[in-house]
Amino acid sequence: MDKKIIISKSKYLAGLQCLKYFWYQINAKEKIPQPDFVNQFIFNQGLLVGEYAKKLYPGGIDLGKIGDLKEQLVKTFELLSERKTLFEASCSFGNVYCRSDILVPANADKWDIVEVKSSTQLKEEYIHDVAFQKYCFEKAGVNIRKCQIACINNQYIRKGDINPEELFKRIDITVEVEEILRGIEGRIEELLEIAAGKNPPEIFIGKHCNEPYICPLKDKCWEFLPDNHIFNLYGNKDKAARLYNEGILSIKDIPDRYDLNLKQQIQLECAKTSRPKIDKDEILKFINSLEYPLYFFDFETFSTAIPLYTGVKPYQRIPFQYSIHILDSIDGQPEHYDFLAEGAEDSREELLLNLRKKIGETGSIIVYYESFEKGVLKELAEAFPDYSQWTTSILTRIVDLYKPFGNFHYYHSSQKGSASIKNVLPAITDLSYEGMEIAEGMSASIYFLYICGNYDTGESCPTKEEVEKVRKSLIKYCRMDTGGMIHILRALVKEAM
Repeated sequence: MDKKIIISKSKYLAGLQCLKYFWYQINAKEKIPQPDFVNQFIFNQGLLVGEYAKKLYPGGIDLGKIGDLKEQLVKTFELLSERKTLFEASCSFGNVYCRSDILVPANADKWDIVEVKSSTQLKEEYIHDVAFQKYCFEKAGVNIRKCQIACINNQYIRKGDINPEELFKRIDITVEVEEILRGIEGRIEELLEIAAGKNPPEIFIGKHCNEPYICPLKDKCWEFLPDNHIFNLYGNKDKAARLYNEGILSIKDIPDRYDLNLKQQIQLECAKTSRPKIDKDEILKFINSLEYPLYFFDFETFSTAIPLYTGVKPYQRIPFQYSIHILDSIDGQPEHYDFLAEGAEDSREELLLNLRKKIGETGSIIVYYESFEKGVLKELAEAFPDYSQWTTSILTRIVDLYKPFGNFHYYHSSQKGSASIKNVLPAITDLSYEGMEIAEGMSASIYFLYICGNYDTGESCPTKEEVEKVRKSLIKYCRMDTGGMIHILRALVKEAM
Protein backbone atom coordinates (compact mmCIF):
# COMPACT_ATOMS: atom_id res chain seq x y z
CA MET A 1 0.00 0.00 0.00
CA ASP A 2 1.34 3.44 -0.94
CA LYS A 3 2.23 5.67 1.97
CA LYS A 4 -0.22 8.50 2.56
CA ILE A 5 1.13 11.85 1.44
CA ILE A 6 1.09 14.44 4.22
CA ILE A 7 1.63 18.09 3.40
CA SER A 8 2.97 20.02 6.37
CA LYS A 9 3.17 23.79 6.57
CA SER A 10 6.87 23.85 5.64
CA LYS A 11 6.28 21.58 2.64
CA TYR A 12 3.32 23.69 1.53
CA LEU A 13 5.44 26.85 1.63
CA ALA A 14 8.23 25.05 -0.24
CA GLY A 15 5.69 24.16 -2.93
CA LEU A 16 4.63 27.78 -3.31
CA GLN A 17 8.24 28.71 -4.04
CA CYS A 18 9.12 25.76 -6.30
CA LEU A 19 7.22 22.59 -7.18
CA LYS A 20 10.47 20.76 -7.85
CA TYR A 21 11.78 21.57 -4.39
CA PHE A 22 8.45 20.42 -2.94
CA TRP A 23 8.71 17.09 -4.78
CA TYR A 24 12.14 16.49 -3.24
CA GLN A 25 10.76 17.37 0.19
CA ILE A 26 8.21 14.58 -0.18
CA ASN A 27 10.06 11.95 -2.20
CA ALA A 28 13.82 12.45 -1.85
CA LYS A 29 14.50 14.50 1.26
CA GLU A 30 17.86 12.82 1.72
CA LYS A 31 19.08 14.52 -1.49
CA ILE A 32 18.42 18.01 -0.14
CA PRO A 33 21.61 19.54 1.32
CA GLN A 34 21.53 19.97 5.08
CA PRO A 35 21.69 23.52 6.50
CA ASP A 36 25.21 24.80 7.06
CA PHE A 37 26.53 26.46 10.20
CA VAL A 38 25.12 29.87 9.20
CA ASN A 39 21.64 28.64 8.33
CA GLN A 40 21.50 26.55 11.48
CA PHE A 41 22.20 29.70 13.47
CA ILE A 42 19.33 31.54 11.76
CA PHE A 43 17.04 28.60 12.58
CA ASN A 44 18.19 28.52 16.21
CA GLN A 45 17.70 32.27 16.52
CA GLY A 46 14.11 31.79 15.38
CA LEU A 47 13.61 29.17 18.11
CA LEU A 48 14.95 31.59 20.72
CA VAL A 49 12.58 34.31 19.52
CA GLY A 50 9.73 31.80 19.82
CA GLU A 51 10.63 31.12 23.46
CA TYR A 52 10.45 34.82 24.28
CA ALA A 53 7.10 35.12 22.48
CA LYS A 54 5.64 32.49 24.81
CA LYS A 55 6.24 34.91 27.68
CA LEU A 56 3.57 37.15 26.15
CA TYR A 57 1.00 34.60 27.33
CA PRO A 58 1.74 33.52 30.92
CA GLY A 59 0.03 30.27 31.84
CA GLY A 60 0.13 28.90 28.31
CA ILE A 61 0.65 25.17 27.84
CA ASP A 62 3.63 24.07 25.74
CA LEU A 63 2.92 21.05 23.55
CA GLY A 64 6.21 21.33 21.69
CA LYS A 65 7.96 19.11 24.19
CA ILE A 66 5.85 16.12 23.17
CA GLY A 67 7.99 14.24 20.68
CA ASP A 68 5.41 11.82 19.30
CA LEU A 69 3.25 13.33 16.53
CA LYS A 70 0.11 11.31 17.28
CA GLU A 71 0.35 12.03 21.00
CA GLN A 72 0.74 15.73 20.24
CA LEU A 73 -2.40 15.73 18.10
CA VAL A 74 -4.43 13.91 20.77
CA LYS A 75 -3.17 16.18 23.55
CA THR A 76 -3.98 19.31 21.55
CA PHE A 77 -7.63 18.39 21.18
CA GLU A 78 -7.86 17.33 24.81
CA LEU A 79 -6.64 20.74 25.93
CA LEU A 80 -8.81 22.78 23.58
CA SER A 81 -11.72 22.27 25.97
CA GLU A 82 -9.75 23.90 28.79
CA ARG A 83 -9.65 27.21 26.85
CA LYS A 84 -6.02 27.96 27.71
CA THR A 85 -3.36 29.41 25.43
CA LEU A 86 -1.53 26.60 23.64
CA PHE A 87 2.02 26.69 22.28
CA GLU A 88 2.84 24.37 19.35
CA ALA A 89 -0.76 23.15 19.08
CA SER A 90 -1.13 20.75 16.16
CA CYS A 91 -3.92 19.47 13.96
CA SER A 92 -4.41 17.34 10.86
CA PHE A 93 -7.15 16.86 8.31
CA GLY A 94 -6.98 14.60 5.29
CA ASN A 95 -3.57 15.15 3.72
CA VAL A 96 -2.60 18.30 5.60
CA TYR A 97 -0.94 18.84 8.95
CA CYS A 98 0.29 21.90 10.83
CA ARG A 99 1.45 23.26 14.13
CA SER A 100 0.72 26.77 15.32
CA ASP A 101 3.22 28.81 17.32
CA ILE A 102 0.53 30.21 19.59
CA LEU A 103 -3.20 29.46 19.74
CA VAL A 104 -5.06 31.93 21.95
CA PRO A 105 -8.68 31.43 23.18
CA ALA A 106 -10.98 34.19 21.89
CA ASN A 107 -14.68 34.87 22.38
CA ALA A 108 -17.18 31.98 22.60
CA ASP A 109 -15.59 28.91 21.01
CA LYS A 110 -13.14 30.68 18.73
CA TRP A 111 -9.36 31.00 18.74
CA ASP A 112 -6.73 33.43 17.49
CA ILE A 113 -3.58 32.28 15.67
CA VAL A 114 -0.38 34.13 16.54
CA GLU A 115 2.54 33.26 14.28
CA VAL A 116 5.95 34.29 15.63
CA LYS A 117 8.64 35.59 13.26
CA SER A 118 12.15 36.82 13.96
CA SER A 119 12.00 39.46 11.21
CA THR A 120 11.06 43.09 11.84
CA GLN A 121 8.35 43.41 9.19
CA LEU A 122 5.46 41.60 7.57
CA LYS A 123 6.30 39.56 4.47
CA GLU A 124 3.96 37.99 1.93
CA GLU A 125 5.10 34.45 2.71
CA TYR A 126 3.97 34.92 6.32
CA ILE A 127 0.41 35.41 5.12
CA HIS A 128 0.53 32.12 3.22
CA ASP A 129 2.02 30.50 6.33
CA VAL A 130 -0.88 31.57 8.55
CA ALA A 131 -3.51 30.91 5.87
CA PHE A 132 -2.39 27.27 5.75
CA GLN A 133 -2.68 27.06 9.53
CA LYS A 134 -6.19 28.54 9.50
CA TYR A 135 -7.26 26.14 6.76
CA CYS A 136 -5.96 23.12 8.70
CA PHE A 137 -7.47 24.09 12.03
CA GLU A 138 -10.87 25.02 10.62
CA LYS A 139 -11.03 21.80 8.60
CA ALA A 140 -10.26 19.98 11.86
CA GLY A 141 -13.18 21.74 13.55
CA VAL A 142 -11.34 24.56 15.37
CA ASN A 143 -12.91 27.96 14.64
CA ILE A 144 -10.41 30.76 14.05
CA ARG A 145 -11.39 34.36 14.77
CA LYS A 146 -8.25 36.41 14.06
CA CYS A 147 -4.77 35.88 12.65
CA GLN A 148 -1.74 37.80 13.82
CA ILE A 149 1.99 38.00 13.24
CA ALA A 150 4.19 38.67 16.26
CA CYS A 151 7.44 40.04 14.85
CA ILE A 152 10.39 41.93 16.28
CA ASN A 153 10.04 45.61 17.17
CA ASN A 154 13.33 47.07 15.97
CA GLN A 155 12.74 50.25 17.98
CA TYR A 156 12.84 48.39 21.28
CA ILE A 157 15.85 49.22 23.44
CA ARG A 158 16.88 46.68 26.02
CA LYS A 159 16.93 47.98 29.60
CA GLY A 160 17.97 45.19 31.94
CA ASP A 161 15.99 41.99 31.37
CA ILE A 162 14.19 41.51 28.06
CA ASN A 163 10.63 42.89 28.09
CA PRO A 164 8.61 40.65 25.71
CA GLU A 165 5.73 43.14 25.49
CA GLU A 166 8.11 45.73 24.07
CA LEU A 167 10.27 43.31 22.10
CA PHE A 168 7.38 42.22 19.89
CA LYS A 169 4.83 44.04 17.77
CA ARG A 170 1.67 42.26 16.71
CA ILE A 171 0.18 42.77 13.26
CA ASP A 172 -3.37 41.72 12.42
CA ILE A 173 -3.44 39.93 9.05
CA THR A 174 -6.95 38.43 9.25
CA VAL A 175 -8.18 40.19 6.08
CA GLU A 176 -5.08 39.25 4.08
CA VAL A 177 -5.36 35.62 5.19
CA GLU A 178 -8.97 35.44 4.04
CA GLU A 179 -7.94 36.64 0.56
CA ILE A 180 -5.19 34.00 0.32
CA LEU A 181 -7.54 31.24 1.50
CA ARG A 182 -9.70 31.53 -1.61
CA GLY A 183 -7.32 29.46 -3.71
CA ILE A 184 -5.75 27.23 -1.10
CA GLU A 185 -7.65 24.02 -1.84
CA GLY A 186 -6.63 24.19 -5.49
CA ARG A 187 -3.02 24.72 -4.52
CA ILE A 188 -3.11 21.74 -2.17
CA GLU A 189 -4.62 19.52 -4.87
CA GLU A 190 -1.86 20.56 -7.27
CA LEU A 191 0.77 19.72 -4.68
CA LEU A 192 -0.74 16.29 -4.06
CA GLU A 193 -0.58 15.55 -7.79
CA ILE A 194 3.06 16.67 -7.95
CA ALA A 195 3.95 14.61 -4.89
CA ALA A 196 2.43 11.49 -6.43
CA GLY A 197 4.63 11.76 -9.53
CA LYS A 198 7.51 9.33 -9.96
CA ASN A 199 9.86 12.09 -11.07
CA PRO A 200 10.30 15.74 -10.09
CA PRO A 201 8.57 18.24 -12.37
CA GLU A 202 10.65 20.17 -14.90
CA ILE A 203 10.82 23.69 -13.53
CA PHE A 204 12.71 26.50 -15.24
CA ILE A 205 15.20 28.33 -13.05
CA GLY A 206 14.47 31.96 -12.25
CA LYS A 207 13.90 34.51 -9.50
CA HIS A 208 12.01 31.94 -7.45
CA CYS A 209 15.33 30.15 -6.85
CA ASN A 210 16.27 33.04 -4.54
CA GLU A 211 12.89 34.35 -3.36
CA PRO A 212 11.63 34.37 -0.72
CA TYR A 213 14.56 32.15 0.32
CA ILE A 214 17.60 30.74 -1.45
CA CYS A 215 16.54 27.22 -2.43
CA PRO A 216 18.80 24.44 -1.09
CA LEU A 217 18.63 22.84 -4.55
CA LYS A 218 19.83 25.96 -6.39
CA ASP A 219 23.38 24.70 -7.00
CA LYS A 220 22.01 21.44 -8.39
CA CYS A 221 19.48 23.17 -10.64
CA TRP A 222 21.91 25.83 -11.89
CA GLU A 223 24.92 23.61 -12.57
CA PHE A 224 24.23 23.45 -16.33
CA LEU A 225 24.76 27.20 -16.78
CA PRO A 226 28.05 28.49 -18.24
CA ASP A 227 30.49 30.20 -15.90
CA ASN A 228 29.57 33.78 -16.84
CA HIS A 229 25.84 33.26 -17.31
CA ILE A 230 23.13 35.83 -17.99
CA PHE A 231 21.87 35.82 -14.38
CA ASN A 232 25.15 37.61 -13.58
CA LEU A 233 23.84 40.66 -15.43
CA TYR A 234 24.00 43.68 -13.13
CA GLY A 235 20.68 44.94 -11.76
CA ASN A 236 17.14 43.63 -12.04
CA LYS A 237 16.96 39.97 -13.08
CA ASP A 238 13.84 40.30 -15.27
CA LYS A 239 16.02 40.94 -18.32
CA ALA A 240 18.08 37.84 -17.52
CA ALA A 241 14.89 35.79 -17.23
CA ARG A 242 13.77 36.94 -20.68
CA LEU A 243 17.14 36.03 -22.17
CA TYR A 244 17.01 32.63 -20.51
CA ASN A 245 13.53 31.99 -21.92
CA GLU A 246 14.93 32.75 -25.38
CA GLY A 247 17.63 30.14 -24.88
CA ILE A 248 20.48 32.60 -24.31
CA LEU A 249 22.63 31.39 -21.43
CA SER A 250 25.95 33.23 -21.64
CA ILE A 251 26.48 36.99 -21.38
CA LYS A 252 28.81 36.93 -24.40
CA ASP A 253 25.93 35.59 -26.54
CA ILE A 254 23.50 38.45 -25.81
CA PRO A 255 22.29 39.83 -29.19
CA ASP A 256 22.95 43.45 -30.14
CA ARG A 257 19.18 44.09 -30.33
CA TYR A 258 18.91 43.86 -26.55
CA ASP A 259 18.59 47.16 -24.69
CA LEU A 260 21.27 47.01 -22.02
CA ASN A 261 22.15 49.72 -19.54
CA LEU A 262 25.70 51.10 -19.39
CA LYS A 263 27.00 48.65 -16.80
CA GLN A 264 25.45 45.71 -18.65
CA GLN A 265 27.04 46.94 -21.88
CA ILE A 266 30.41 46.92 -20.13
CA GLN A 267 29.75 43.35 -18.99
CA LEU A 268 28.93 42.30 -22.54
CA GLU A 269 32.01 44.01 -23.98
CA CYS A 270 34.31 42.39 -21.41
CA ALA A 271 32.77 38.98 -21.97
CA LYS A 272 33.27 39.23 -25.73
CA THR A 273 36.80 40.63 -25.65
CA SER A 274 38.08 38.79 -22.53
CA ARG A 275 39.69 42.08 -21.50
CA PRO A 276 38.89 44.25 -18.48
CA LYS A 277 37.21 47.63 -18.73
CA ILE A 278 39.56 50.33 -17.39
CA ASP A 279 38.53 54.00 -17.17
CA LYS A 280 41.95 55.48 -16.43
CA ASP A 281 40.71 59.06 -15.99
CA GLU A 282 38.17 58.13 -13.32
CA ILE A 283 40.59 55.79 -11.58
CA LEU A 284 43.24 58.53 -11.47
CA LYS A 285 40.71 60.95 -9.96
CA PHE A 286 40.10 58.42 -7.21
CA ILE A 287 43.80 57.77 -6.60
CA ASN A 288 44.64 61.49 -6.55
CA SER A 289 41.92 62.14 -3.96
CA LEU A 290 43.77 60.05 -1.37
CA GLU A 291 45.80 61.65 1.41
CA TYR A 292 48.67 59.76 3.03
CA PRO A 293 49.09 58.05 5.39
CA LEU A 294 46.38 55.64 4.32
CA TYR A 295 44.41 53.67 6.91
CA PHE A 296 42.83 50.55 5.42
CA PHE A 297 40.07 49.72 7.86
CA ASP A 298 37.39 47.05 8.38
CA PHE A 299 34.86 46.17 11.11
CA GLU A 300 33.32 42.80 11.83
CA THR A 301 29.97 42.91 13.60
CA PHE A 302 27.21 40.65 14.79
CA SER A 303 23.50 41.37 15.13
CA THR A 304 20.89 39.32 16.96
CA ALA A 305 17.10 39.43 17.17
CA ILE A 306 17.31 39.37 20.97
CA PRO A 307 19.64 42.22 22.08
CA LEU A 308 22.51 40.85 24.16
CA TYR A 309 23.34 44.07 25.99
CA THR A 310 21.53 46.90 27.77
CA GLY A 311 21.02 49.91 25.51
CA VAL A 312 20.99 47.81 22.32
CA LYS A 313 18.16 47.35 19.80
CA PRO A 314 17.23 44.14 17.97
CA TYR A 315 19.54 43.53 15.01
CA GLN A 316 21.75 46.47 15.94
CA ARG A 317 25.26 45.97 14.59
CA ILE A 318 27.69 45.26 17.41
CA PRO A 319 31.36 45.53 16.37
CA PHE A 320 33.53 42.90 18.00
CA GLN A 321 36.61 43.09 15.77
CA TYR A 322 38.57 45.41 13.56
CA SER A 323 41.65 45.26 11.37
CA ILE A 324 43.70 48.22 10.21
CA HIS A 325 46.69 48.49 7.87
CA ILE A 326 48.59 51.79 7.76
CA LEU A 327 50.51 52.74 4.62
CA ASP A 328 52.83 55.76 4.30
CA SER A 329 53.42 55.33 0.55
CA ILE A 330 51.89 53.14 -2.12
CA ASP A 331 54.95 50.86 -2.25
CA GLY A 332 55.77 51.08 1.44
CA GLN A 333 55.63 48.34 4.06
CA PRO A 334 52.28 48.51 5.89
CA GLU A 335 51.86 48.39 9.66
CA HIS A 336 49.06 46.17 10.90
CA TYR A 337 46.93 46.35 14.04
CA ASP A 338 43.81 44.47 15.06
CA PHE A 339 41.35 44.01 17.88
CA LEU A 340 39.20 40.99 18.71
CA ALA A 341 36.92 40.97 21.75
CA GLU A 342 37.79 38.38 24.36
CA GLY A 343 34.36 37.16 25.46
CA ALA A 344 30.62 37.64 25.68
CA GLU A 345 30.69 41.00 27.49
CA ASP A 346 30.02 44.26 25.65
CA SER A 347 33.46 45.31 24.37
CA ARG A 348 32.44 48.24 22.16
CA GLU A 349 33.96 50.96 24.33
CA GLU A 350 37.21 49.02 24.63
CA LEU A 351 37.25 48.66 20.84
CA LEU A 352 36.67 52.40 20.39
CA LEU A 353 39.44 53.32 22.81
CA ASN A 354 41.82 50.94 21.08
CA LEU A 355 40.90 52.24 17.62
CA ARG A 356 41.34 55.89 18.60
CA LYS A 357 44.95 55.19 19.50
CA LYS A 358 45.66 53.72 16.04
CA ILE A 359 44.19 56.35 13.73
CA GLY A 360 46.17 59.57 13.41
CA GLU A 361 44.75 63.05 12.85
CA THR A 362 45.43 63.15 9.10
CA GLY A 363 45.22 60.72 6.21
CA SER A 364 42.49 58.96 4.27
CA ILE A 365 40.63 56.10 5.96
CA ILE A 366 39.94 53.56 3.24
CA VAL A 367 37.06 51.14 3.63
CA TYR A 368 35.17 48.89 1.27
CA TYR A 369 31.48 49.88 1.06
CA GLU A 370 31.46 52.95 3.28
CA SER A 371 27.80 52.88 4.37
CA PHE A 372 28.57 49.91 6.61
CA GLU A 373 31.60 51.31 8.46
CA LYS A 374 30.05 54.77 8.66
CA GLY A 375 26.82 53.33 10.01
CA VAL A 376 28.62 51.35 12.70
CA LEU A 377 30.71 54.40 13.72
CA LYS A 378 27.60 56.58 14.00
CA GLU A 379 25.91 53.97 16.18
CA LEU A 380 29.01 53.80 18.38
CA ALA A 381 29.01 57.59 18.74
CA GLU A 382 25.39 57.50 19.82
CA ALA A 383 26.04 54.73 22.35
CA PHE A 384 29.23 56.35 23.71
CA PRO A 385 28.86 60.16 23.52
CA ASP A 386 32.35 60.76 24.92
CA TYR A 387 33.70 59.52 21.58
CA SER A 388 31.23 61.37 19.33
CA GLN A 389 33.53 64.31 18.52
CA TRP A 390 36.36 61.99 17.51
CA THR A 391 34.02 59.72 15.56
CA THR A 392 32.59 62.68 13.65
CA SER A 393 36.10 63.84 12.74
CA ILE A 394 37.09 60.54 11.15
CA LEU A 395 33.80 60.11 9.27
CA THR A 396 34.76 62.97 6.94
CA ARG A 397 38.06 61.22 6.10
CA ILE A 398 36.55 57.94 4.95
CA VAL A 399 37.12 57.01 1.30
CA ASP A 400 35.23 54.13 -0.30
CA LEU A 401 37.40 51.75 -2.37
CA TYR A 402 34.18 50.13 -3.59
CA LYS A 403 33.30 53.12 -5.78
CA PRO A 404 35.69 52.54 -8.72
CA PHE A 405 34.28 49.02 -8.99
CA GLY A 406 30.66 49.81 -8.12
CA ASN A 407 30.73 52.46 -10.87
CA PHE A 408 32.38 49.96 -13.27
CA HIS A 409 35.40 52.21 -13.78
CA TYR A 410 37.19 48.91 -13.50
CA TYR A 411 35.43 45.70 -14.43
CA HIS A 412 36.62 42.19 -15.25
CA SER A 413 34.32 39.39 -16.41
CA SER A 414 35.49 37.14 -13.59
CA GLN A 415 33.68 39.50 -11.18
CA LYS A 416 30.42 38.07 -12.57
CA GLY A 417 28.52 41.32 -12.18
CA SER A 418 29.59 41.86 -8.57
CA ALA A 419 31.73 44.63 -7.10
CA SER A 420 32.13 42.93 -3.72
CA ILE A 421 35.67 42.65 -2.40
CA LYS A 422 35.36 38.84 -2.57
CA ASN A 423 34.91 39.11 -6.36
CA VAL A 424 37.15 42.08 -7.06
CA LEU A 425 40.26 40.84 -5.22
CA PRO A 426 40.87 37.74 -7.40
CA ALA A 427 39.83 39.66 -10.53
CA ILE A 428 42.49 42.37 -10.19
CA THR A 429 45.16 40.54 -8.11
CA ASP A 430 46.39 36.98 -7.67
CA LEU A 431 44.80 36.75 -4.19
CA SER A 432 41.46 35.28 -3.12
CA TYR A 433 39.48 34.15 -0.07
CA GLU A 434 39.30 30.62 -1.40
CA GLY A 435 40.31 27.96 1.11
CA MET A 436 39.97 30.19 4.17
CA GLU A 437 38.14 28.59 7.09
CA ILE A 438 36.19 31.80 7.61
CA ALA A 439 35.67 33.63 4.34
CA GLU A 440 32.69 35.99 4.74
CA GLY A 441 31.16 38.31 7.30
CA MET A 442 28.09 36.34 8.32
CA SER A 443 30.19 33.29 9.15
CA ALA A 444 32.62 35.48 11.10
CA SER A 445 29.87 36.90 13.29
CA ILE A 446 28.29 33.51 13.98
CA TYR A 447 31.58 31.83 14.82
CA PHE A 448 32.33 34.67 17.23
CA LEU A 449 28.96 34.23 18.94
CA TYR A 450 29.64 30.50 19.08
CA ILE A 451 32.99 30.76 20.86
CA CYS A 452 31.49 33.31 23.28
CA GLY A 453 28.66 30.97 24.25
CA ASN A 454 25.97 33.07 22.55
CA TYR A 455 25.09 30.54 19.87
CA ASP A 456 23.23 27.39 20.86
CA THR A 457 24.28 24.69 18.42
CA GLY A 458 22.54 21.96 20.37
CA GLU A 459 25.97 20.42 20.94
CA SER A 460 28.59 20.76 23.64
CA CYS A 461 30.39 24.05 24.22
CA PRO A 462 33.55 24.68 22.18
CA THR A 463 36.81 23.43 23.65
CA LYS A 464 39.72 25.76 24.37
CA GLU A 465 41.42 24.42 21.25
CA GLU A 466 38.34 25.20 19.14
CA VAL A 467 38.10 28.69 20.59
CA GLU A 468 41.74 29.39 19.80
CA LYS A 469 41.36 28.00 16.29
CA VAL A 470 38.32 30.17 15.57
CA ARG A 471 40.02 33.29 16.97
CA LYS A 472 43.01 32.73 14.67
CA SER A 473 40.64 32.27 11.70
CA LEU A 474 38.73 35.45 12.59
CA ILE A 475 41.95 37.48 12.79
CA LYS A 476 43.17 36.03 9.50
CA TYR A 477 39.87 36.81 7.77
CA CYS A 478 39.60 40.41 8.95
CA ARG A 479 43.28 40.98 8.14
CA MET A 480 42.61 39.65 4.64
CA ASP A 481 39.95 42.33 4.14
CA THR A 482 42.26 45.24 4.93
CA GLY A 483 45.42 43.71 3.45
CA GLY A 484 43.45 42.84 0.34
CA MET A 485 42.44 46.48 -0.07
CA ILE A 486 46.13 47.44 -0.25
CA HIS A 487 46.67 44.96 -3.09
CA ILE A 488 43.53 46.23 -4.86
CA LEU A 489 44.67 49.86 -4.63
CA ARG A 490 48.16 49.00 -5.87
CA ALA A 491 46.64 47.15 -8.81
CA LEU A 492 44.45 50.18 -9.61
CA VAL A 493 47.49 52.45 -9.56
CA LYS A 494 49.29 50.10 -11.95
CA GLU A 495 46.27 49.95 -14.31
CA ALA A 496 45.95 53.74 -14.37
CA MET A 497 49.59 54.38 -15.28
